[in-house]
Amino acid sequence: MGWFSRKKESPPEFPSEQYEPVLRCSICTGEQVACMREREGGKLREIMLIRDEEDLERFRKTYGVTGEIRKIY
Repeated sequence: MGWFSRKKESPPEFPSEQYEPVLRCSICTGEQVACMREREGGKLREIMLIRDEEDLERFRKTYGVTGEIRKIY
């Protein structure tokens, strides 16, 4: 273990009753950001930038997302 090693932080938990996973997509650039959207207020919490399928699979595995993810433009 090094002197300046970082602690592994666990990702924040988002209860499925309150949040739904969505992809916020740009029409112009095609950029995609994985977000958690509040079901009642609609507020988005950005989680990570999706650059390729590996990033999307990491997001799915980390937050236990199964099925289709809705896209918001």
